[in-house]
Amino acid sequence: MAVPAIYCPGQTRAEVRNVQDKMSTLSKTPAAPTVSIGEAERRSGVAKETLRVWERRYGFPAPCRDAAGDRVYSTEDVEKLRLMKGLIDLGERPAKLAPLSLEALSARFPASGRIHDGSLGVWVEDALDRLRRHDVDGLRDLMQSAIYAQGLSRFVQDSVSPLTHAIGEAWYGGRLNIYEEHLFTEQLVRVLRGAIEGLPRPAAARPRVLMTTVPGEPHALGLLMAECLLTLGGARCFSLGTETPPEQIVEAAEAYGADVVALSFSAMIPAATAQAMTAEVRARLTARMDLWVGGAGAGLTGPQQPGVRTLVNLTDIPSALDRWRSARPAAS
Repeated sequence: MAVPAIYCPGQTRAEVRNVQDKMSTLSKTPAAPTVSIGEAERRSGVAKETLRVWERRYGFPAPCRDAAGDRVYSTEDVEKLRLMKGLIDLGERPAKLAPLSLEALSARFPASGRIHDGSLGVWVEDALDRLRRHDVDGLRDLMQSAIYAQGLSRFVQDSVSPLTHAIGEAWYGGRLNIYEEHLFTEQLVRVLRGAIEGLPRPAAARPRVLMTTVPGEPHALGLLMAECLLTLGGARCFSLGTETPPEQIVEAAEAYGADVVALSFSAMIPAATAQAMTAEVRARLTARMDLWVGGAGAGLTGPQQPGVRTLVNLTDIPSALDRWRSARPAAS
């Protein structure tokens, strides 16, 4: 039996036959616009791997298949994915967003400009203006000047968050392209990494914190912001970057003599993945090592496990350091 040129998972044999009976009519009717998975990734900002995970876990997107068996996505699906990406960047959970309609997703999005008030709002608008004009050096200089004026801790906690939200809102409103959002992130990473390099990092500093994300978690900005505050708090940090396999995390923790392993989870990581990875890493670590999980998705890791500390906000870092040192006075 021949298969229709485009079919969707879950079709019954009767539906397939019905489509075949109408092939001559369908061939004369313009097909609904569809795009490949690569194009869906480019337009929405959601990685291919994440699209496949959401398809399995949430039933959305539910792409059709072309004659070659490859996934194809409707333009409505791509728009919904774009809205979901914007809301997730603002802290929403994909599991709650996937069942919603386009209209419902649009209604959940913050009104543009709502955070732009006071002196910080002027600074945010200045940063956005430089980004729109592709003034890369000017944008980087603006962020570096803010660090000098506020100090690194206040910059990370008070300025980066509203700026990233404003970037997300501008992208959602069509005032920024995805490549401009990526450019902003790259410049912010460079500025924060440069600031960390300028901080004192004595070899004897404690705790020794190994930092990374698990496979499937490519977001590094939250990890870098936490590294700033940990280093300012007197910890000695070793960052592996993103997506390190659990067995390699444990091997690196032993190699660097880590006291703490810190994992960052964004809101895009599925809850089951966060829970499974946290449990696996904890089981592999020796009892003397603590496991800290942080980021917008840290709450997805489930009930608190022995030897695991959840840091939902950056402001939780100083108290976590204090508690670690109070429990190990000889190491402080």
